[in-house]
Amino acid sequence: MSIDLTFPVAPFGLEPLHAFTLDLVEGTEGLFALVGSGTTAAGVDAPRLYLLDAAVHLPDYAPLLSDEQADGIGLTRAEDAMLLVVANPDTAGTTVNLLAPVVVNARTGVGAQCILEDQDLPVRAELVRS
Repeated sequence: MSIDLTFPVAPFGLEPLHAFTLDLVEGTEGLFALVGSGTTAAGVDAPRLYLLDAAVHLPDYAPLLSDEQADGIGLTRAEDAMLLVVANPDTAGTTVNLLAPVVVNARTGVGAQCILEDQDLPVRAELVRS
């Protein structure tokens, strides 16, 4: 599965890119690679972020978007939102960024990395297998 996405504002560290492909990582459930089309300002060609589907891996995660954040991706119904979190694997395990999820309007393919305000969520939460 591969989905073309547009980000009106480039995700953090991936500036100035706005076009991406969201690819399901083969043989996994709810693990995606977000691949940029082009080169970042830092000179990385076709940059890649790994994202986890929160509905699969973090079913109790329910952040609140501001009206401005939802409007920015044309999101009018919660059921149209695909909620993803950036995964950071290392030798000690995997952490996920709960403070800045990637939210995609599944109807339109428009996404954004949202900084959640006034929510006490960690930038590096340990991912625990259930």
